[in-house]
Formats: sequence, C-alpha cells, structure tokens
Amino acid sequence: MTKNEIIANHLRKFAALTDKDITEGQDLWKPRKINKGDFFNMQSMVCNDLGLVVKGIFRIYYRDPKTETDKNIFFFSENQFVVSFRSFISQNPCWYFIEAMEDAEIVFISHKDLNSLYETNSNWLKFGRLLAELFFGYAQTRAEEFMFFSHEERYLRLLEEHPNIIERIPAYHISSFLGITNPSLSRIRKRLKNSS
Repeated sequence: MTKNEIIANHLRKFAALTDKDITEGQDLWKPRKINKGDFFNMQSMVCNDLGLVVKGIFRIYYRDPKTETDKNIFFFSENQFVVSFRSFISQNPCWYFIEAMEDAEIVFISHKDLNSLYETNSNWLKFGRLLAELFFGYAQTRAEEFMFFSHEERYLRLLEEHPNIIERIPAYHISSFLGITNPSLSRIRKRLKNSS
C-alpha cells in the first residue's frame, strides 16, 4: 500500500473525510523512517508534528530528572496517531520523550500545515475536533484505569489495544506502564496462563 493509500484509508475511517478533503491534505503528509531507539520527539522540545504509525511501536515516557528513571505513559502502534498532544496544540515544550521501540515508519503532518487545513476546510476542522476527543479519551482512560482497575485488569486492557505487544517489547517496559515490578508482571502472566 502506498503512503497516499494508507493516509486516505485512515482519514476516511477516522473522520469520514471525502476524497476531495483528502486530496487537499495529501501532499502535506510526509513519510519518515525512525530507527529503533530514535525519537519522534524529545522531552523539553515542542512537538511540531502529528504522526500516523504505519509500522512499529512507540512509547511515550517521562524521565524523572532526580532519579533518572523512566515512567512509560502510553504505547502507540500501527494505525494510531502518535503525538504529544498537549505540546502539539499549545506549541509549548513537551514533558515526554516519544521513542521508537522497533524500526518504525510513520507519515506525519506539521502543526502549521494541519492548522492551514483547519482554516480552509470545515471537514478538516472536524478531524481536529475528533483528534482532540481521541486524545482526551486516552488521557481520561489512563487516569481511570489507575483508579478503578487492578494490575491484572490493566494488563488485559493493554493486550486488547496492542495484542502482540508482549512479543515486541521487553517486559520491563510493560511493568513500567502498569506501575508494577517485573516479578508482579510475571505472576500475572503465569496466573492468566494457568487459568486459560
């Protein structure tokens, strides 16, 4: 599938954009390869681009400057938008790193180009509203999972969203995301395996 077909398919599904709308924005989306361990965006830098993951998986994480420990906040994989949304919309420095966990390919659009589409096309403006709702939903769900769900339930929800994540990234990244230790994650996986 070409870059243009990937973008068109996703935009039709996500925001019901017409062929005319998609054509207007098509040339503003650029392909980019990001090697494993490289960054889509860095902590303390403004996130200027909105990416769509074509291939690969990314983690958004915060590095505590005092302890030098990383806390994984989100994972994004194929057919998901990747961005530090607060930084992108406010154009203020990002609080997080966004790192490729495997060799990845994305298509991306700049903040400036996306805003020019918003100003000239009401369907692209609708895309912007849906994007904001999507990322608000991610943030609220993440907060609610920590309040209302057990570690095991959070783990199962992660597997629903990223079914093969266990095979793709080291377990300690999943532990960090769940807010548990590696031995706790091992116990959860063992318990689930025994009960299936």
